[in-house]
Amino acid sequence: MADVLDNPVWHALTGPQKTVAEGSSNAARYHPYVAVFSAVSDEAPASTWDELRELVGPGGVGVLFAEPAGLPATWERVFRIPCVQMVGTDVEPAVCSDAVHLGVDDVDDMLSLVERTRPGPFARRTIELGDYLGVRDAEGALIAMAGMRMHAPGWVEISAVCTDVKARGRGLASALVRDIVGRIRDRGESPVLHVAEDNVGAIPIYEALGFEQRMRTEVIGARAPL
Repeated sequence: MADVLDNPVWHALTGPQKTVAEGSSNAARYHPYVAVFSAVSDEAPASTWDELRELVGPGGVGVLFAEPAGLPATWERVFRIPCVQMVGTDVEPAVCSDAVHLGVDDVDDMLSLVERTRPGPFARRTIELGDYLGVRDAEGALIAMAGMRMHAPGWVEISAVCTDVKARGRGLASALVRDIVGRIRDRGESPVLHVAEDNVGAIPIYEALGFEQRMRTEVIGARAPL
């Protein structure tokens, strides 16, 4: 049996996060207002691609973690983002004293910070996927945040880790990540994250915190045939 981390989106959508999923027996995706990702089963039969096309619509793009075996040539590959999957089994958790819990009333500020810092996909209702913490400056502006996104059995993904350029160099993101790690551990689960290979500044920071590289993967966009 494949490890759930080899296909984390599928195991999240068919497991702990099935309440925010839609799909069939071999293809699934998050509700689009929650997250952009789609997935197919570990051993996808030929009918999978018709099922995925039904989900994303003819000409629609499925955003997948790694290219599934058997993806037909009729599906156009529109982008690839090489990534590293890192597990945080050795990270020392610590409470961030500056952190505040972020809720629905903070989403506009969160979207603004994401727009300025580009940590990855974040939708208006991504906040429903888990706890999000942030740091605000003396004027109340949100200057850093981190939270939980994918939730596969036994594993919770740390995501949306970002700091406004004016607040970098203070260790805010690392402090938030360590706090999130503690919250994940309190649930009896383990932390995982994904970082783009070209984000060469972030990878050594995560390694210094105690994250270890588990595997190379990628995020791909595949456009369904018309």
